[in-house]
Amino acid sequence: MARDRFSPDFDPDCGDEALSSARHDIVIGRWQGVRDLLRVTGADWLARGHRVRLLAQACASSSTAESWVAAEPRSADALVLRAATETARAFNVAIAAGRGVPIDQQRIDTAVMACLQAAEEFQDDPTPWISLISVARLYAAGVRRQELARWWDELHGRDPYSVEGHLQVLHYYSSRWHGSHGLMYDFARDAAGVAPPGCGLPVLVQYARVEEYRYALDAAHGSQSAVGLGQHWGHDGAVSDVRRTWQRWIMGREQGDLRPGELRDLNYLTHAACQAGVQDVAAALLRMLGNRATRTPWSYTGNPEQQFVRWRKELRVRA
Repeated sequence: MARDRFSPDFDPDCGDEALSSARHDIVIGRWQGVRDLLRVTGADWLARGHRVRLLAQACASSSTAESWVAAEPRSADALVLRAATETARAFNVAIAAGRGVPIDQQRIDTAVMACLQAAEEFQDDPTPWISLISVARLYAAGVRRQELARWWDELHGRDPYSVEGHLQVLHYYSSRWHGSHGLMYDFARDAAGVAPPGCGLPVLVQYARVEEYRYALDAAHGSQSAVGLGQHWGHDGAVSDVRRTWQRWIMGREQGDLRPGELRDLNYLTHAACQAGVQDVAAALLRMLGNRATRTPWSYTGNPEQQFVRWRKELRVRA
């Protein structure tokens, strides 16, 4: 009998071949492919957000975004990418400094100003507001509530069902940043409650559960056997949340291909279903994913590849 040689594909671009080509251009120092990609992406906000976020990560260690702005200083797309790139750079500095170590406020201010300039130049685009809310986390005391609310209103008015936009607010409200578990879950459930059938916003609850787990793990100094973590994924509330997200998002959507910008979200729901022991939902989701995996959130609970393969084997999901 033939052996199952399944192996997950952790493509950082989530199967977006045009994005992969543009990121290669960044490696060789060209910005023209990035310009062409964002031009054809247009106002497809899901694809645009996914592409800008990953392009910015690639640009963070190069001068590609600055070269493009220098060549085309009034290009809205160039300014949006530079804003996301400055945001990525600020987070890279924060990660290198270590948790709880403040970073130079001027660097954060630079990212904020780049976001506001991009938002002014491309007034319909929600992407600069997503970057702005993201970088707000890095201020040691956060930002004034009225200011965050204003930025959120700007984002929500442009793309009211943006999972990425809601996710950045959720991170801001988490205990690891400027809020609490309760505030974070309230925000996630409120957003899920107003989402139309087929919208991905209900998965915010699964993102919140991962955030809570990471906070508890940090407090336990990495010990997954700490008191309370054993039931973190599988209690009745977690199981109900998985089924609710499955029903409202996946069962409520029209049949069609999974888009690259949705892949990480679906991995979060799949991970939650596996961890919660909701086997029928987990198996169906694993079949939807095929070999398309993202390293997070699997990396928070072990080796991503080993977990992905193990769950497929235990639930008898075949390629």
